[in-house]
Amino acid sequence: MVHVLAVSSGGGHWQQLRLLSKAFDGAKVTYACSADVGDETVLQLPDCNLKTPFRLVRTLIRACQILWRVRPDVIVSTGAAPGVLVLILGKCVGRRTVWIDSVANVQRMSLSGRVARRFSDLWMTQWKPVALKTGATYAGAVL
Repeated sequence: MVHVLAVSSGGGHWQQLRLLSKAFDGAKVTYACSADVGDETVLQLPDCNLKTPFRLVRTLIRACQILWRVRPDVIVSTGAAPGVLVLILGKCVGRRTVWIDSVANVQRMSLSGRVARRFSDLWMTQWKPVALKTGATYAGAVL
């Protein structure tokens, strides 16, 4: 059975990730989020961004712990910075990776998405015009 690690930041990123849950049917799924989503089975990551360098380090350490504990076959992320950090680490240890940029990014790929491109086996956007500009895969939107 394929083991999926599904990772996101809170808010809309988390909602979009949860909307993808049917895509994981038949797989074992572990969720990780940088927000308290009220579910004790969801692994916690510290939230971070480029303006919080110390939190980036804390998130990187926690991401290593999660990868060691979960040992997923595939990592799927809807963003943002915590998701891309897990994706990068996962790719470095040979895991398959999928980036799905947030539906909120209507005109261009997010900064995290642009970073994730180099570490994604499947790099996706939820907007056809963004796919045409960037070469990302477009398969529709989750909202």
